Parts: sequence; C-alpha cells; structure tokens
Amino acid sequence: MSRTLLQRARRAAFASVLERLQKLGCLQNTTRTYASSSKEITVREALNTALYEEMAADPKVFLIGEEVGEYQGAYKISKGLLEKYGPERVIDTPITEAGFTGIAVGAAYKELRPVVEFMTFNFSMQAIDHIINSAAKSNYMSAGQLTVPIVFRGPNGAAAGVGAQHSQCYAAWYGSCPGLKVLSPYSSEDARGLLKAAIRDPDPVVFLENELLYGESFPVSDEVLDSNFVLPIGKAKIERLGKDVTITAYSKMVGYALKAAEILEKDRISAEVINLRSIRPLDRATINESVRKTNRLVTVEEGFPQHGVGAEICASIVEESFEYLDAPVERIAGADIPMPYAANLERLAVPQIEDIVRAAKRTCYRSVP
Repeated sequence: MSRTLLQRARRAAFASVLERLQKLGCLQNTTRTYASSSKEITVREALNTALYEEMAADPKVFLIGEEVGEYQGAYKISKGLLEKYGPERVIDTPITEAGFTGIAVGAAYKELRPVVEFMTFNFSMQAIDHIINSAAKSNYMSAGQLTVPIVFRGPNGAAAGVGAQHSQCYAAWYGSCPGLKVLSPYSSEDARGLLKAAIRDPDPVVFLENELLYGESFPVSDEVLDSNFVLPIGKAKIERLGKDVTITAYSKMVGYALKAAEILEKDRISAEVINLRSIRPLDRATINESVRKTNRLVTVEEGFPQHGVGAEICASIVEESFEYLDAPVERIAGADIPMPYAANLERLAVPQIEDIVRAAKRTCYRSVP
C-alpha cells in the first residue's frame, strides 16, 4: 500500500472512532480533564495560592517588585503575602526595574529563589540586560557551575485601552533566547501548576500572564488544589480533540480558539485545540502529532506576525510534517503595527474569534464570507 493510501486509511479509521465517541458522549470528558471538579477559582487566586504555598515550602523564595507588599500587588496577586511573610520576603521597590531586577538576579546567584513582578512586561524592557545577559546566559558561561533560579512574572500582551507602550506581547522576544524558559498560562490550572513549576525550576523562567484573565474563573480538580501539584514545563495540553484542523494558541487566545471550535462544530468542522502553555521549550511533538492527524494547521497569537511564535510552529511543521499537510498553514496574529489607543482600532489590531473561524474554514476549503 502506498504512503498516501495508508494515510487516508488512517484518517478514515480515526474519523470513525471519533464519531462513535461523540455519539456515546465520551468526547467532552476526554478533552477537558481539568473540569472534573465543580469547584472554580480565578486565575488571580491560582497565582496567589501558588505563591503562598511555595513561600511556605521554601524559605529561600521571596517576592520583589513595585507595590507587591503594602498595596498587595497592582492586580492583587500578592494579597496577604506581606502580612504572612513580612517585608524581608515581600519587598516593595521604587520604580526602578533595572535596579530591583539586578538585585534579584544577584540573589539568585547566591542560591535564593526570587520572584520578580513587573507591573507589565512592557516595563521589563528597562531590565532586559539583566534578564538576558545576567540571568539567561550565566549557567552556560559558567560551564554549569552557576544556576539562576529566578522567575520574572507579570501581565503580558494587550489589555484594554492602554496604548502601544503597555500592550505588547513578549512571548516571541523571550522565547528566542537560549537559557530562558518561557511559560504562558491560560486557565487557573495552568497558572497554579506552571507557576509552582517555575519557582522550583533551577533555571530562569519568564512567566507571561494576561491582565484580562486574572478575574476569569475556571473549574479545578482536587488534584490541582493539592500543594504538591505542578505541571511539567515544555508540555502542551490538548484542550479539545478534533479531526479536521489543528488550532494552536496560548494565554487568552486559547479561550478564543475554543469558542471558534464551537462555532466550527456547527458547520461540521471538527477542530483540535492545543493550549501551548510553554513557549520555550515548545512542545513540537504534540503539535506535529496533531497536524499529522488533522492535516491542517491554524496558529493563533496576539503578538506581531513577523518572527512570531506562530512562525516558529509553522517552521516546525514544514520541517517535520510537511507531507501530511492538505492545505496551506494559516497564521492569525496581531496587526504589524504599534497598538492603537482608540477602542475600534484596537479591536482590529488583535485577533478575534471570527478571524480564527475564517482561517479554519479556509484550510478546509469551505467558502468564507
């Protein structure tokens, strides 16, 4: 049997199994495993409890940044931490990102475990020399003699009405740098499990949150609420199984991708949605395995299109799974301009659910209005 015929046979067999699962009502339980409990917590609560528990478990962990103590965090992520752990471990700083980031990197050199909070990752530009040259490269330049266990965390990407200097996504920026690990959570499960993993990791981790997700509630299981719960760094999660097209996304765009998949289902297009979780290392194996099954790919991100996360995913598919593609890859990204301030223009500058739906339909050769 030729390779092409074998691929078609495999697709037909998978489609048959998927249809039977759908009829039996098994598919939803297979795809969204974190919803096994009726309890819900917000992303803000997930981050707060992760910090609280890791500081309780390890006296070397401390939090440093602007307004993290007395004000309990600009977004109240550090609520209650100053009262519990005191000013020596919850350190308020002046508006000097370069200063307090450098102090934190130095503390990590001496085997402490700092968590640096940026009020927005746009302000990390003031400290990027410490993040890249001091934190990311030191382990390699010291031939492994020096570890830098530090977390840089805060809101990343577009919020609402805050203009070009407070709206940029830095996933691709930091994701391109060897020596860093870059994580971007979507749900409460992601936020809690990945932040715990980041704090315990021996390497510098850039932890990209999203301001608009802080107040979002997600169902969590008892396992997620356990103090020992961590998620593996470098592993994506399939949020929804599908057979016709793969959609990759991270952070807020995962929610958009899931809503787009629901719309596509009404047109009998079965979309598989992958929550990347980890930007660096990137889970290329899960992405390629999915595309080899669906034979189509749509990448979604808020960041700029050139040299973006989606571009790297596309390159991976071309290098490893090109012969499986039945349609050109579609990239959905932010507009290649600084973020406009006007609300109507801002909406046009970031991906919307309808953009994802149209892209998926194009890959399936469906008519698009």
